[in-house]
Order: sequence, then structure tokens, then C-alpha cells
Amino acid sequence: MIDDAVLHGVLATVAGARGTAACGDGLAHLLRERFPGLHNITVCADDDTPARLSPAASNEVCSLYFVSAGEHCLSLTTDPASASGLVVALHDED
Repeated sequence: MIDDAVLHGVLATVAGARGTAACGDGLAHLLRERFPGLHNITVCADDDTPARLSPAASNEVCSLYFVSAGEHCLSLTTDPASASGLVVALHDED
């Protein structure tokens, strides 16, 4: 389960990393260090996520989507109780 405190923490971490070296390839690593309870963290561009899926949380920097690892396959979900990780979809800076 991923609660609101984790979502807000991830949003704050990503916003704080914006414009730094950590916001590049190191962002997933930084998030894994700060949030060891998240089993799966993927960073991508916002346009790589399904348009019809609403994010679990968002800010001006990114949108967060829940990931479930049920039945040995990763999939996006809207259920925080079954979520074990997050997709961090970075918004375009333009």
C-alpha cells in the first residue's frame, strides 16, 4: 500500500531535484534511496503514460501513477492498496 504521505514525499523530492543532475538518470536511484518501501520506481515522460488514466497525485513537475506487481506482472492501477511502486511521469519543462 502506498499512502498519501509517500505520494507527497515523492512529489516534493522530484520537485526539489528539478534542474539538478539528480533529475536525470539519477532520479529513480534517488527515489529508491529515500523511499525504500517502494519496490518499483520507473521514471518516464508524461506523454509515455496512458491519457485515459488519472494520476494518483501530481504537481507542476510530474504526475505519479500506482504500479501493482500482482500475479507476477507489473501493471498500472488506480488502487493504492494493491500498489507496490510508482511511475514518475515528468512533465515537459516547456
